[in-house]
Amino acid sequence: MSIRALIADDSGIMRKIIVHTAIAAGVDEIAEAVDGADAIAQFQKGQFDLVLTDWNMPNKSGLEVIQEMRASGSEVPIIMVTTEGEKSSVLQAIQAGVSDYMIKPFDADTLRAKIDKLAFV
Repeated sequence: MSIRALIADDSGIMRKIIVHTAIAAGVDEIAEAVDGADAIAQFQKGQFDLVLTDWNMPNKSGLEVIQEMRASGSEVPIIMVTTEGEKSSVLQAIQAGVSDYMIKPFDADTLRAKIDKLAFV
């Protein structure tokens, strides 16, 4: 099964790391967004099987991205990829509709396990 993912992170270096890790974890096609507003714009134009979003981004936060995607009626799996590990942040993301949560840094095995848990294989 082909997996098309949208990766949103304002750090170009972090996007590259996430892209390479996602490819190693079995993601076939990847679109990159440079901030939250770009993520929403690309999400509205494309068909994605998975979204990986950073929390802290300019223009729209990852939390706002999740809220907008869920408000549109989308049930696409969304993984928050962030340094925000406090319990209150995790709870906020869960309440917004995030499917899973990964703390940076992470490796391909961790991402693969998250993707497998979302039943793509």
